[in-house]
Amino acid sequence: MIIDNLKNAKLYYNLNDRMATAFNFLAERDLSNLEVGKYEIAGDDIYASVEEYQTKPKEEGRWEGHRKYLDIQYIIEGQELMGCSDLEGMKILEDYNQKKDILFLEGEGNFFTIKAGNFAVFMPQDIHMPGRAVDKAERVKKVVVKVKLD
Repeated sequence: MIIDNLKNAKLYYNLNDRMATAFNFLAERDLSNLEVGKYEIAGDDIYASVEEYQTKPKEEGRWEGHRKYLDIQYIIEGQELMGCSDLEGMKILEDYNQKKDILFLEGEGNFFTIKAGNFAVFMPQDIHMPGRAVDKAERVKKVVVKVKLD
């Protein structure tokens, strides 16, 4: 897992051949004016989903993981708690859905606050729980860029 500000994104371009393209998408657009929906960046290899929602209590969250894609979760407006844990030690709740590239689990993890302008990168070993309220429910606008791993 990586947590940082978008102005430092160039530090991470070499993690994956597709990372520079994904971060350029975030850096070169006025994200606040993007409509909710899916944006193709490089076919199925890199795409983004813009979301708007109210954060929810931590107790209502579910741990999730992915196998084919890493997540870059960038907060456009608002703030949220995000949880992260290692795959080891987690209990599988629902079998892996290959079509949706998602696995749901339960267990313990650490939580941190991500504010507007910052991002978190979750690799496949990083089980995560996004969208949780910091103090109380608030509106968040976020873009999740999915980067396919080879």
